[in-house]
Amino acid sequence: MKLLEGKTAIVTGGSRGIGKGIVETFAKQGANVAFTYSSSATAADEIVASLADTGVIVKAYQSNAASFDDAQELVKKITEDFPSIDVLINNAGITKDNLLMRISEEDFDKVIEVNLKSVFNMTKAVQRTMLKQRQGSIINMSSVVGVKGNAGQTNYAASKAGIIGFSKSVALELGSRSIRCNVVAPGFIETEMTAKLDDKVVEGWRAGIPLKRGGSPEDIANACVYLGSDLSTYVTGQVLNVDGGMLT
Repeated sequence: MKLLEGKTAIVTGGSRGIGKGIVETFAKQGANVAFTYSSSATAADEIVASLADTGVIVKAYQSNAASFDDAQELVKKITEDFPSIDVLINNAGITKDNLLMRISEEDFDKVIEVNLKSVFNMTKAVQRTMLKQRQGSIINMSSVVGVKGNAGQTNYAASKAGIIGFSKSVALELGSRSIRCNVVAPGFIETEMTAKLDDKVVEGWRAGIPLKRGGSPEDIANACVYLGSDLSTYVTGQVLNVDGGMLT
């Protein structure tokens, strides 16, 4: 039996990078998957088509997780299309890096809105369904930067640290209904975005990681499989660093 057989998962920001890896891995582990994308319908359709032979339902929805109304409407549609909502993975996020002396108020606010407010929006939207079911797993994507900070990323660090505090509070509020809430904090994960970096920069990152390599989207997806499956039914309010030992 596959680890997620019979479950339905929502993945925000699922059309590329870590989100895409999560969508693919969850489908292969037997979960029905509803995932969101912001603009690239072509990329979303390609993912759906590539998973057509997995025997599960995979659907893409264009939605802005940073919008409270969009989140409410999205979950309404998903409850009509799927029999349950067992796992929510809040993965949508952006960066607008700059030193504090140069960062604009607009860039600070935008990162908080997309990275942190979206987690509130989506968690609020699925809460009612999970409460009725008396079960569910919420997995929020933070970062090692949210744990230790990073120069030039005050907005990003604040948003990712906020996700940790939010998640621990949700775990306390909803635990009595068997709804779990945990955090995954990725380290240096090699995606399409990091492929654009200078090779020397990438090698510098790898050299500082105890495992001497960057992570893959599948490394993060596998951590989410654990937290979304029945293997972790006694795990809530935790931060799982998937970072190759960066924070050791």
